Amino acid sequence: MATDQKYIDYIIDQINHPAGISYKKMFGEYGLYAGIRIFALVCDNRLLIKPTEAGQAFIGKPNLAPPFPGAKSYFLIQEELDDHEWVSGLVKVTVNELPDPKPKKLKKKI
Repeated sequence: MATDQKYIDYIIDQINHPAGISYKKMFGEYGLYAGIRIFALVCDNRLLIKPTEAGQAFIGKPNLAPPFPGAKSYFLIQEELDDHEWVSGLVKVTVNELPDPKPKKLKKKI
């Protein structure tokens, strides 16, 4: 089951972050970004946030689930998504712990 655009719009509306929240379609699902850092995947209408130590401390005992079979587990956010302040706080501590993406190498033209 693919993710509905309405669900993506709802997630974006729920999260407040100083760097701004955006999304990109990836492999038929979505990646969520705060500025340039990808912090979550949305797969099958499920919000899955990258696991970090700060996120673990914020959540306490998180529910874990893989975004797709064979993938490592992420924090599965369900009812908590309805709490704007809670989910925004989780995103903030998660993004603060994530490294900046590595610069892309330029392809040589032949």
